[in-house]
Amino acid sequence: MTATGLSRAAVADLNRVTQVLEMLAPRWSVWTLMSLSDQPLRYTEIKPRLALLADGQLSPRLKALTADGLVARDAVSARNVSYRLTDRGQAIAPALRELVAWGDARLEKRKVPSKALPGMFEPERIPAAQNAEDALALITTRHTAAVMWGLRAAGTATGSELAAILPGSLTAGRLYAPLGQLVDDEFAERTGSRGYRLTDHGCSLAPVFRALSAWAAGRPATSARKHPIWTMEEQQEEGLVRPAAPRRPVALAGVTIPAPGPALSTAPGPGAKWRPGDLFSHGGTAAPLAGAGAGAGAMGGRGR
Repeated sequence: MTATGLSRAAVADLNRVTQVLEMLAPRWSVWTLMSLSDQPLRYTEIKPRLALLADGQLSPRLKALTADGLVARDAVSARNVSYRLTDRGQAIAPALRELVAWGDARLEKRKVPSKALPGMFEPERIPAAQNAEDALALITTRHTAAVMWGLRAAGTATGSELAAILPGSLTAGRLYAPLGQLVDDEFAERTGSRGYRLTDHGCSLAPVFRALSAWAAGRPATSARKHPIWTMEEQQEEGLVRPAAPRRPVALAGVTIPAPGPALSTAPGPGAKWRPGDLFSHGGTAAPLAGAGAGAGAMGGRGR
């Protein structure tokens, strides 16, 4: 162990994952990557798939993702330009799937009237890319990943102990704000003697961090189950069940996304392709109207 309390390899891994999170965090990054997952598209073909994206927002996203090496810009002529995922852009698909799965399983959904079954309620349909971006909104705030790494390694730690564990010049005073946010988001809980530890909800992010770690290090996705910090017993990982947690408020929450175009792949598989429904929405099981009670409040709140 180094003086930071984490091995050099763990510190390098944390730094790589932090950089990946910063790269994916800007709004619409995941949407754009998932839109390009099936085939190259021209700008005019991408924009309708992201109809709620304001004019002038798509070009900066494409430029940033191109600079990050995830998207390639192919210009045959000034009027014939297309965008596609690079090999690295396709390779990040398993990590995006983990984000989508975590958001779909762990973040709350409002109960809304079912269109297919009158008189019934069903979970609100949340776009898959929105699930991923809502999950990212929770773990990309400043120092959040580092604090979670430290708590995972230490088990239980005070702010001062975390400052000694983590790399860089973080002090206990600078860690209390992210620790407080982790408690508010139910990723961590306070213990006696001013200590903190991750909750089951926080530990449930292990598959996400492992997948991001594997991609950031250039390892195959099949190696993601092994990690020095975020390894979890199989039975624990599959058995963690808890009530859905609130989503932190972010833009475009609850807005209906238009139907996808026909170009998206309909074939599931281990590659980077996504089914049309995966990109834009997830279904759910309808619940009886009587069980939901009367009034809008009975349908359940959903704070993003």
